Amino acid sequence: MKGSAGGMGRLGSKRWAWAALTKRGGVLEIWGYRELIGRLVQRELGSRYKRSVLGWLWSMLNPAATLAIYALVFGVLLKFDPPRAGNGRFDNFALYLFCALVMWNAFYGVITGAMSALLDLGSLLGKVYFPPEAPAVAALFTVLFQAAIEASILMLILICLVNVSWTFLLWPVLLVFLSIFALGIGLMLSVWNVRYRDVGYLSTIALQFLFYVTPIVYPLSLIPERAMGLPVRDIIRLNPLSQFTEASRELLYGLDWPGVLRLGLMALISLAVGAGGWLMFKVRTRDIAEEL
Repeated sequence: MKGSAGGMGRLGSKRWAWAALTKRGGVLEIWGYRELIGRLVQRELGSRYKRSVLGWLWSMLNPAATLAIYALVFGVLLKFDPPRAGNGRFDNFALYLFCALVMWNAFYGVITGAMSALLDLGSLLGKVYFPPEAPAVAALFTVLFQAAIEASILMLILICLVNVSWTFLLWPVLLVFLSIFALGIGLMLSVWNVRYRDVGYLSTIALQFLFYVTPIVYPLSLIPERAMGLPVRDIIRLNPLSQFTEASRELLYGLDWPGVLRLGLMALISLAVGAGGWLMFKVRTRDIAEEL
């Protein structure tokens, strides 16, 4: 009888876990709406460069222009010398910058995309049901598509310069961790942005500040160890985004890898922030259709 009761208990636990995954608001519900998410991604990509003469060329020209501006200001005018590349044959500030900038662009795009997606499509929630996080997930895949283009160009240039290693294969894994991390933050901010539009303005200011306190346009070694009595370099190093940008440089530019422990911590932080943001989003969006 005890064995039978234990078996029934285990069976009940499995059924409860499956119900938690498949019921309305569950994780697997997103997979059930994959066609909707795919259509939202196609809609965004199709309208992004609509009525543009250069069309999809802007997906390459925009990051190239940004890279050129930062390379001119910080690589020529302010003159930050980059370290030697992994093959030991050259040092190029533009490529050193690009390895971190592609990570920042993905982080920035996922957060701003999640915030705007809920505002743009959230009004439909009162007319037809779909998972409230579906627009944010669609925005995520749109950003990943752009990141794939940027990373492909960067890797092609590095391959032509014979600065290539197996570490390139780990970069997509790093991008997945970053996407989960950024999506969790974006989901949290998107809910608060619906209720308090000031959040959108404050987020813009915060992201600008975060860009300059993250070693993107400068190496981490340039930061003094202490300033105003604070361990400034250690504080910036502990910034999760600093870990992503530095790891991206190590994998692509330095042809080195961050190590199992460091990657494991990055994965753990990403999953914790992603899950926390998703759970908060689910709780806060129960009655959000009335506010949109």
